[in-house]
Amino acid sequence: MGDAEIIPIGTRGRPGRGTGKQPSSAARDLAGGARKPAPRRPAAAEGDRPDGQTSEQAAEQAPTPAAVPVEPGPAPAPRPPVTTEERDARGVPLSDWLAAFQHAAREVFGHQWEPQLARLLAFLRRRVTGDYVVDEYGFDEEVTQRFFMAALRPVAEKWFRIELRGLENIPAEGGALVVSNHSGTIPVDGLMTMVSIHDHTGRFLRPLGADLVFRTPLLSTLARKGGATLACNEDAERMLRGGELVGVWPEGFKGIGKPYSDRYKLQRFGRGGFVSAAIRTGVPIVPLSVVGAEEIYPLVGNVPALARLLGLPYVPITPLFPWLGPLGLVPLPSKWLLEFGEPVRTDEYDEGAADDPMLVFNVTDQIRESIQQTLYTLLMQRQSVFR
Repeated sequence: MGDAEIIPIGTRGRPGRGTGKQPSSAARDLAGGARKPAPRRPAAAEGDRPDGQTSEQAAEQAPTPAAVPVEPGPAPAPRPPVTTEERDARGVPLSDWLAAFQHAAREVFGHQWEPQLARLLAFLRRRVTGDYVVDEYGFDEEVTQRFFMAALRPVAEKWFRIELRGLENIPAEGGALVVSNHSGTIPVDGLMTMVSIHDHTGRFLRPLGADLVFRTPLLSTLARKGGATLACNEDAERMLRGGELVGVWPEGFKGIGKPYSDRYKLQRFGRGGFVSAAIRTGVPIVPLSVVGAEEIYPLVGNVPALARLLGLPYVPITPLFPWLGPLGLVPLPSKWLLEFGEPVRTDEYDEGAADDPMLVFNVTDQIRESIQQTLYTLLMQRQSVFR
């Protein structure tokens, strides 16, 4: 003990700091009583420790905890692959989706929806590849039968409830000319005649259209694909010689644009060009009388200034249009009657008879009078406008 160095208390382990007269700060801390909080010292720099060691050195000197042995457990079983039959958190299985789709398709389209879908896909393939036929006038039989007729058929059967008479007067084959009265403000009667003849005879009626139809964008394309052509003698004669069933409405815009007060009063039948075409080709002329079309858009007024500005024959005003906007374009559900009269033969005339104006006028007047008398008869037989 003689060699030990005595260090006064309060020198923080370093000699020479204590005086022996007053207790040091360390000694005062050891004493009891209230203690003032020491001022907060700034954080020491990284690696700076009170004992002069760095954190790396302290870590090296720290005792290493003894490793605890872990007994190996059984290996987890492999998870089986997920199939479409399983229902898991990922959603509804594919098989359930397919079953729901098939059930919905049967409810909406019937049990024959799969063949119908196959036919539709085949139609689209032919359209894309160009594997379809269009005649020299632009008539597309497939489009007309699958789309135009399908769209017009419910209107004819359910809305206008068209009743047909005299269908036996339409030739089963060969050329023929159907001549009809024209009415309705919008030429819906021509469309209804086309679908009615096709559904009951299997023949396509090829209408002769006015110049305005083929000057209107989009409408001209649809008219060509539906079988229409320009109302001129050259095209009419070519179609009739080719064995087509041709339709003509000689009254033109004067017929469909006449006021409601003049309903079922036939206008002038032009100059009889359709009669000349029929006589030159020797085909029969079948008169057609249509009752019911006059009431779908009752024409009560016109706007001539606006019609001239738009290049139209007239701008109609009806009890519903334009007051109800687009809703005013919905036709009234009137009851329709179509009667085909006895054919007028033209193959008995001599060669060159088509150039005789008096003969052409007499045949034209005969057909016009036949249609007018039939209209009066049908009006007397009709119970009311809507039934």
